[in-house]
Amino acid sequence: MYNYYDGAFHDAGRRHSKPMARKTKQDADATRSRLLDAAEQVFYDKGVSRASLNDIACAAGATRGAIYWHFKDKGDLFTAMMDRATSPLQRANRDDEEFSRSQEEPLQRLRDRIDYVLRTIATDARACRVFEIALFRVEYVDELATARDRHISECGGFQQKLEDDLQAAAAAQGITLPQGAHCAAIGLRSVFEGLMQTWLLNHADFDLLGVSRMVVDAYLKGLGFRL
Repeated sequence: MYNYYDGAFHDAGRRHSKPMARKTKQDADATRSRLLDAAEQVFYDKGVSRASLNDIACAAGATRGAIYWHFKDKGDLFTAMMDRATSPLQRANRDDEEFSRSQEEPLQRLRDRIDYVLRTIATDARACRVFEIALFRVEYVDELATARDRHISECGGFQQKLEDDLQAAAAAQGITLPQGAHCAAIGLRSVFEGLMQTWLLNHADFDLLGVSRMVVDAYLKGLGFRL
């Protein structure tokens, strides 16, 4: 009788514990999401260095303990916020179906990469806000040094893709780039970043996509490409 009761007890416990475990995980996921939402807004409003974990906890309707349950420190929270948004630069660094239609046209592929990143920033409010935080509202020191390394890596990867596309496009058109593909990619990246930063700083007071297409094409023509 004891063994039967004990087994029945544990079986019942398992039957009841599963829904409770799911509910607990759902609650934890919801809390984590609220914390990330709050971090995004507080980082945007105050800047990352001035934002405290207490500010973020209050904005999320949670406690500092809840933050430390989900995140190691402010740097970890910042990285999770960036991961959730999925940087358009990170996506543009991949040769997936987003650019497959232009795989045989390297110059068009290059233009598509730039267009993709700027279109995402112009149309996706979260991506725009997170990009602005990463560019203008954070000091990449101390606990955010890892985030700095990641930002450098993503930008470097994007520049390498531009360089590869420029080199392939020059070969396809039979032209010699005046300063070489590496320098041309640095210049093109500077054009791209300048347009993006100007648009963000001036609160979208011009057509980012329209202007960027004209400026990028003018730069490419200056390198000798036929468009």
